[in-house]
Amino acid sequence: MAIKILRNFTKRMFSLFFKRKGNISLGFYGPPNAGKTSLANRICKDWTGEEIGKVSKIPHETRHVQFKEEVEIKYKEKSLKFKLIDTPGIATKLDYEDFMKFKLNKKDSQKRAKEATEGIIEAIKWLDDVDAVIIVLDSTKNPYTQVNITIIGNLISRNIPVLIAANKIDLPKADIKKIEAAFPEYEVVGISAKYGKNMDEFYESVFNLANKV
Repeated sequence: MAIKILRNFTKRMFSLFFKRKGNISLGFYGPPNAGKTSLANRICKDWTGEEIGKVSKIPHETRHVQFKEEVEIKYKEKSLKFKLIDTPGIATKLDYEDFMKFKLNKKDSQKRAKEATEGIIEAIKWLDDVDAVIIVLDSTKNPYTQVNITIIGNLISRNIPVLIAANKIDLPKADIKKIEAAFPEYEVVGISAKYGKNMDEFYESVFNLANKV
């Protein structure tokens, strides 16, 4: 156990020392359908003209970690290169029958549930390789959930810098203040990844986050 802890510490220190010469690994985490891939796509389209992945109204459309290398983001005459890491939505419970509500047949629902479970495990493992994390939350939903607390707990235990993106502020039920009250220790910036609303403030917050790395 001590050897493993020392190895992880050494790996982390090596990463911290050399990261300024390369990309900052920026992970996107959050519950299913909060808009992680939509936000990653928005950033990629803003700065590379390409998307990182497919989005869908069906939960767990992203079931494997996907990433985009060397995304250069510019803000106020400054620029930083990021490796964007889009992860599957974190869930504490998966039931294939939930997917059947979206008109998937039983076989496809079971396959999706299995892949989603594997994706969650993969996402948690990737926490060892990210420098900073953007937690994407749906600002129309209650932030006080077991899933969100689980995500925050994992990040606290690893001492990873965090920015919370309160997504979907274009919707009438959006309530950023609830998210700010739930996680007062972190900066919260309200955005609409779908429509690109408030992205200038978001990019400023991303640069502030990078300074904590």
